[in-house]
Amino acid sequence: MRIPFRVPSGSDRPFDVVGFGLNSIDLLTVVAEYPASNTKQRLQRFARLPGGQIATAMATCARLGWRARYIGSFGDDDLGALSKESLTSVGVDITAARTVAGATNQFAVILVDGRSGERTVLWDRDPALTTEPVDVPRDAIVSGRMLIVDCHQTAASAQAARYAREARMPTIIDVEKVRPGIADLLQNIDAIIAAQEFPTALTGHEDPGRALAAMGREFGAAVVTVTLGPEGSLTWCNGREIRTPAFQVDCVDSTGAGDVFRGAFAAGCFRSPEGELEDVLTYANAVAALNCRALGSRGGIPTPEEVEQLLLPRPHL
Repeated sequence: MRIPFRVPSGSDRPFDVVGFGLNSIDLLTVVAEYPASNTKQRLQRFARLPGGQIATAMATCARLGWRARYIGSFGDDDLGALSKESLTSVGVDITAARTVAGATNQFAVILVDGRSGERTVLWDRDPALTTEPVDVPRDAIVSGRMLIVDCHQTAASAQAARYAREARMPTIIDVEKVRPGIADLLQNIDAIIAAQEFPTALTGHEDPGRALAAMGREFGAAVVTVTLGPEGSLTWCNGREIRTPAFQVDCVDSTGAGDVFRGAFAAGCFRSPEGELEDVLTYANAVAALNCRALGSRGGIPTPEEVEQLLLPRPHL
């Protein structure tokens, strides 16, 4: 099945992909086992690492060789400075982002189970970092070939998606929670990529396939995908289901795998604009799996060569 939307040529646009949404700093701790109440244990490891849904997706696109721009809000503290540097150091443009005086950058405390790599996230966001729809910078949004948004600021993300659609840019969303205004946001999206619990929470259908089909019909999205962790992903497109298996890697930390998948989905579309959707999904699964090799949301983002190596057919024994 071909990619069901047109990816514009990059010759007349300064960026390939624009991301509007969250950045964060993850205060990440590795523990020997998930802590029970009223117990103590020594940390195996502690690190301050960059994260955030859209910032991580943009870093992924840049790492894979595409021109990426991030639009969002930074605090003016040391965490905000660290978050900015984490993007500029990999080539992501942040000139259209803003720094909010007196605000603390978004951060999260993440507990990683050292046995499995599974994680628990506790986060906080200063209300001063919120962007209102009127403040969404249209010229910056339409400076790319594709837009990725998250669902945290639904009204602002919907405005960004409307600008992109007016400029004939495909729109992708990383959606994880049913929030006020979510329906208006999803009506402006070409590729909905949802966290595992979202389709059932939104539609009430326990069966993932039925839930994805219902979302596609209601919102008119060309592609509706749910990421399923070690089970890969499930996609609905034009009445068909596409199940894409995960790649097996030694998982150190699953933090950020879904965010990386979204960035890699966009990169897969750029890699072969008129190619097969199944190939794009396989590519995104491969990149997300490789990211789990190291600690943090972006710790294992691979090079293009590493992805191609994983995608090579395995010889028959």
